[in-house]
Amino acid sequence: MSDPIIEAVERLPALRVTVAAAGLTADKRFGQHFLFDLNLTRRIARAGGPLDAGTVIEVGPGPGGLTRALLLEGGQHVVAIEKDRRMVAALESLVELTRGRLTVIEADALGLDPTTLGPAPYRIIANLPYNVGTPLVIAWLRAIDQYESLTLMFQKEVADRLTAVPGGDAYGRLSVISGYFAQSGVLFDIPPEAFTPPPKVVSSVVQLLPRKDRPDCGSVLRLEQVTAAAFGQRRKMLRASLKSLGVDTTALLSDAQIEPTARAEELSVAEFSRLSLALVAQIGPGRPETVSP
Repeated sequence: MSDPIIEAVERLPALRVTVAAAGLTADKRFGQHFLFDLNLTRRIARAGGPLDAGTVIEVGPGPGGLTRALLLEGGQHVVAIEKDRRMVAALESLVELTRGRLTVIEADALGLDPTTLGPAPYRIIANLPYNVGTPLVIAWLRAIDQYESLTLMFQKEVADRLTAVPGGDAYGRLSVISGYFAQSGVLFDIPPEAFTPPPKVVSSVVQLLPRKDRPDCGSVLRLEQVTAAAFGQRRKMLRASLKSLGVDTTALLSDAQIEPTARAEELSVAEFSRLSLALVAQIGPGRPETVSP
């Protein structure tokens, strides 16, 4: 059975034409790079699906390339969060066309809880603005059990850090926090020339799913503190780098069954979780406030 809303979106002029007619240009302040290729945006939307139940949240829709794709791939309740007032105005006609399937909120996504924007289940699918991608994903990871999935586009460097495993140069604080909360993987890369204007780097689409076999760390706060200390001086042995925690590092490492001569990039998420448990045993779980990786 045909869907009149999808058919109406399909009849829209090409996004590049719409953007040119409105005189819209990418604004560096918002880290904007427009993706006009509907084949690519629909590929991203399909990767984040199914979209026909609950709420699909998009951050930084810009003129609406991925937004159109989310609707075309069956999104019934799409909420787009946009900080740039020009883009909010440009999306008004799409909002009217879709008769309640699309809501656009003018706001800074860093100050919003996406799970308050509609019914569950929640999926975030977004081509994230380059200047706020990392702090946004950290916030969502800490609450990832509330989401079905996060399907996100980043600079390849950030994607590599999110999905890195022990032993590589990309493995760091972000890798450990990501690996603790989620199972992750790079789905595909997108070259700079696919965007307008082209960024200076390759982009990657990453999917993060809630991790079901999460190790016990005792306190996420302590896990973040241990990780920050270890990678703050990543070339040093842990017996030296962990001294910044202000605790008995010899006892800490012994209790966690970690060699004192090991370095941060050698430790798995499970081993960092053991260090966190040992730190909790020494000084308690601490307050619920978190430190930012």
